Amino acid sequence: MGRIVLTGIKNATFFFALFLVTTSVSGQSALPDVFTEGSVKEQMNYVQEKTRIYEDFRAIREDMFQKVKRNAVDSIDAARKEIGNLISERQDRDALIDSLNSAIGNVRSDLEGMIRTKNSIAVLGMEVNKKVYNSILWTIVAALAGILAVGFLAYKRNYSLTVNTKKECEELKKEFEAYRKAAREAREKMSMAHFNEMKKLRGA
Repeated sequence: MGRIVLTGIKNATFFFALFLVTTSVSGQSALPDVFTEGSVKEQMNYVQEKTRIYEDFRAIREDMFQKVKRNAVDSIDAARKEIGNLISERQDRDALIDSLNSAIGNVRSDLEGMIRTKNSIAVLGMEVNKKVYNSILWTIVAALAGILAVGFLAYKRNYSLTVNTKKECEELKKEFEAYRKAAREAREKMSMAHFNEMKKLRGA
């Protein structure tokens, strides 16, 4: 029985204090600047510091409570809106990144194709690497140059032999002409001597 009475007295005291607080609201000054200029956390700290706790109940001015409530709701709505904007921006960035990655992949593929085209050459319908092609070409050029050098040396040797042979033939021809002339003169002398001998024999 005493415990019930004591509880009733406590509750009556609490509600009386609450009544005094609420009835004194009209006579109190306007809200502190922290409720219009401070953050929600600062407003909560202000309420925590300026109000008292009685039987696990905290007495707070109604206008302060409503202001903190509105500010908290506004902050939550603003945060949700900002989060939505950030999510939308992230999705747009992800789409842009995917598009750029695709474009980079296409550019890389085109670049590799251009490099292959630049470093290769079509030979008989086949793509041959330019380095290999140049190696084969220079090998052929070197072989042709070697063959040309050998041919030139052979030509020079044959030309020299031909000149010497022609010179020898000219000398042999001159010797033969001299020999023929000498033989003819000798034959003519022999014929003349024979004719003179015959003439002498007839005259005798």
